[in-house]
Amino acid sequence: MNPEAAAGAILEVTGLTKRYPGVTALDGVDLSVRAGEIHVLIGENGAGKSTLVKCLAGLEHPDSGRMTLGGAEHRPGNAAAALRAGIQVVHQELALLPALTVAENLFLQHMPRRFGILDRREMRGRAEGLLAQVGLEVSPDTPVARLGIAQMQLVEIAKALSTECRLLIMDEPTATLTPRETATLFKVMRRLREEGVAIIFISHHLDEIFEIGDRVTVLRNGTGVAARDIAELDIPELVRMMVGRDLAAEYPPVTARAVGDELLSVRDLTVTPRTPAISFAVRAGEVVGVAGLVGSGRTEAMRAIFGADRAAGGVIAVRGKRTRVPNPRAAVRHGISFLTEDRKAQGLVLDLSIAANLSLAGLSKVSSSGLLRRGVENDAARALSEKLRIKASGPEQTVRALSGGNQQKVVLGRWLAADADLLIVDEPTRGIDVGARYEIHQLLLDLAEAGKGVLMVSSDLSELIGICDRLIVFSAGRITGEVARADFDAEHILNLAYSGYLKNGGAA
Repeated sequence: MNPEAAAGAILEVTGLTKRYPGVTALDGVDLSVRAGEIHVLIGENGAGKSTLVKCLAGLEHPDSGRMTLGGAEHRPGNAAAALRAGIQVVHQELALLPALTVAENLFLQHMPRRFGILDRREMRGRAEGLLAQVGLEVSPDTPVARLGIAQMQLVEIAKALSTECRLLIMDEPTATLTPRETATLFKVMRRLREEGVAIIFISHHLDEIFEIGDRVTVLRNGTGVAARDIAELDIPELVRMMVGRDLAAEYPPVTARAVGDELLSVRDLTVTPRTPAISFAVRAGEVVGVAGLVGSGRTEAMRAIFGADRAAGGVIAVRGKRTRVPNPRAAVRHGISFLTEDRKAQGLVLDLSIAANLSLAGLSKVSSSGLLRRGVENDAARALSEKLRIKASGPEQTVRALSGGNQQKVVLGRWLAADADLLIVDEPTRGIDVGARYEIHQLLLDLAEAGKGVLMVSSDLSELIGICDRLIVFSAGRITGEVARADFDAEHILNLAYSGYLKNGGAA
């Protein structure tokens, strides 16, 4: 480690190594983080970022190497020990208790008490202040189960701010946030930096890194590639350091392609009896983006179309034929698939193997006379893993042991294996590195080229503009506009996204 770089460091990691069966997750990694800086940790999925965070947070124990925090040896036996040492973590995978309220989740580990009894008034008041800091407008008494994934992410961030800390680790905190929510978060991070808090920030959004970061450590294949001041770098150089190769562009080229008949038609769909009716269509060979703010009704509409939630009314037609979709099983039968935004809770069976997860939506293809053909399943899993570049020891590895980005690839691979006509993808690149994002975008474009329909929800407007043929914009539960690719304009799309929230529904 460069002694100069370590000067004033609150955290020093030297030669950290962590091995799992068949995989070396960390191989002699060094990291130095100073008090009062935002230190970016970046690398492709499977590079070792999450494993390093788990070692710092006491969730994993390194096989070798040394960690010091504030000059003292740091060897936390568990998460509670790391918390006592002054380390707070906002994990990529949310760890909230759905049955508890927002306030109860915020203070679960340090409930305010008065005369030995829980002081709910104090808890509620402090919760309101924390929620205001992160820009989340919900009641502290709201059960977490009622929140969307982006709202849950903001609760996790607020929870990390509920106690004083020396080192705050944020693993993909902006993955599902809107630009406005991200700006609020960055304001909080800058305030903490001024107060002397050290922040490790993990993000796959390269523009965010240059906006908020001071220094960066790059990991590749479990080893440290470089530690640099961000002011010395540009995006192409940073990408080369991450992936070990040049990427010609952030998004693959969108070429003109033949557009066929309607695959899906939605007419006067109401998600609940009180929500506005929505109508739109998706044709064969199209990638249709779904834009809108968090809470605008985008995900709720997609879930109703897939039968995950029962719609209050309206008509769904598949290939011109009116169709009942009372549940996901019926949707799959009609050629509709759905990649959920919450892969951990709704998209994966974490303790099953990669092969088992990939084949869940198409068991008939890997079974005979009701009996699973394990060899066929494993062969199909190997082929898909290679196509999607899933980093794993083999098809038998459990999904729980994969990085977040590789877990997302498994969910996508399952629906590719099912060979559906219409693929609904909700935040398909959440937590995915720049190289893998490009591959997934290319995969979606290839599906459209093959005559499939793709309906893509994303909080990243640049992503929607980058690969979609047209956009449907949601605002306050209704569709406020459709925009063709030739007319894509970020300001216009954002105006449509905000318009439903303005008084009398006026234009922004």
